[in-house]
Amino acid sequence: MANDYVQLISLIERLHRHLLELVKLELEGLGARDINNVQALMLFNISQAEMTVGELTLRGCYLGTNVSYNVKKMVDHGYLDAERSAHDLRSIRVKLTNKGHSLRDRLAGMYSRHSDMLAETNLTEADLQGALGVLERLERFWIMANYRLDRRVQDPFAENAVRQHRPASAQRGGKL
Repeated sequence: MANDYVQLISLIERLHRHLLELVKLELEGLGARDINNVQALMLFNISQAEMTVGELTLRGCYLGTNVSYNVKKMVDHGYLDAERSAHDLRSIRVKLTNKGHSLRDRLAGMYSRHSDMLAETNLTEADLQGALGVLERLERFWIMANYRLDRRVQDPFAENAVRQHRPASAQRGGKL
């Protein structure tokens, strides 16, 4: 089971990279040179919503990216409007501009074409639903595991607590 788990993690990473490559090709075909594939996925996930940068981070999968930097670039290029929250000046709310909605609609068209192409393969709707169910359960497991680990790190007196934040001498019972 451990080997299957590691292979699944590797597959998820590869799938994400393949999706990014497809989005990149779509952007090139549209002549959209002022936005990259990761930014386009962020834009797609914002959709009709208005949200904070933090909410955007929680909603999407932006491996190795700086969400604030990408949001700033999309604002600079006219894809997003951004304004400080009236209730919390540290928080910035973003929403799509007309230019952003136009690109999002074209990306939705790309997903629709992919769906049509899937119908021509031996992958069935049941296959996709089964894969989705497995991945959702894996996501819940990772959320639970993260919560458990986070609680162990925060409670230094808990049995089996992770001692990452203490010097080695303190972990052995020595003086700080």
